[in-house]
Amino acid sequence: MKSKKIRDNYITYAVVILAYIIFQILASTGHLSSHMKGLLVPMTYYAVIAVALNLCVGILGELSIGHCGFMCIGAFTSAFFSKVTEESIPQAPRFILAFIIGIAFAALFGFLIGIPVLRLKGDYLAIVTLAFGEIIKNIINAFYIGVDSNGIHFSMKNSMELGMDPEGEVIVNGAMGITGTPHDANFTIGIIVLLLTLIVVQNLVNSRDGRAIMAIRDNYIAAEATGINVTRYKMMAFTISAAIAGAAGVLFSHNITTLTASSQYFGYNASIMILVYVVLGGIGNIRGSVIAACILYMLPELLRGLNTYRMLIYSIVLIVMMIVNWSPKVIDYRKKLVAGFKKG
Repeated sequence: MKSKKIRDNYITYAVVILAYIIFQILASTGHLSSHMKGLLVPMTYYAVIAVALNLCVGILGELSIGHCGFMCIGAFTSAFFSKVTEESIPQAPRFILAFIIGIAFAALFGFLIGIPVLRLKGDYLAIVTLAFGEIIKNIINAFYIGVDSNGIHFSMKNSMELGMDPEGEVIVNGAMGITGTPHDANFTIGIIVLLLTLIVVQNLVNSRDGRAIMAIRDNYIAAEATGINVTRYKMMAFTISAAIAGAAGVLFSHNITTLTASSQYFGYNASIMILVYVVLGGIGNIRGSVIAACILYMLPELLRGLNTYRMLIYSIVLIVMMIVNWSPKVIDYRKKLVAGFKKG
């Protein structure tokens, strides 16, 4: 059983590496347009946050719709650090430090939010995490932060209230966000982050801690009765999930010119879209989340030439994937097919 899980892990890593090689070959031979090349990094960070959400929803069994909030925290904290230290720290160490900062702040907020939130279950937990995501987005939109020779200045009114020296620079400009974040992320870095995410999550799932987390998911009362520290393991899974979402935010913020806490990227619709990736890839299926995120993110762009009908086709694909993944008859047929291959 253990060897099978290890083999499945290696298959997942091989699928990601193979996809990377194929996209690199297509890009180097000119078979990918500049627009499609620009979608490669977003594809990786959406795959990363899909894995993070699947850890929370599929492995822990708690429905969260606020992971875009953790992604937003990771994006803004890392972008702020990179912007402030752009001229004083070389690119490679600056990006690594920004990455650590983004993950650390997202994990911290995940821990703090998890203390009251994980006492709830089901729809109540989903509503509270959704509210958290919206609160984070709106609070960041009210921040005005500048830097001058005297240090960091902060205001929640407007940039004129910062009281900086004439040579000071506004870093976070309210709803206008952060402009000019260093473009440090690329497709290779995105794949590396995705592979590290898969290694962390899959090793956690196959560990003793992972089995305890899944026991809590399957039967909360029985897990508690057997002596499992339910609060500790729930907090562990939720905090790690938030940290990974923060890593996706770091990739996001270092791949665009202007970072804003807008509903388009961090709002309700974005959270639901990521949840769709998880559900269609299979709840608890880490590899499925990666594949679903990549396909469903790229599909609307691949169908853009069909204009009116592209969203109709996209909707049909969603329905077909849902039937294939969740229909009992299809699942039984796949099991019989796999068993037949093994006997053959």
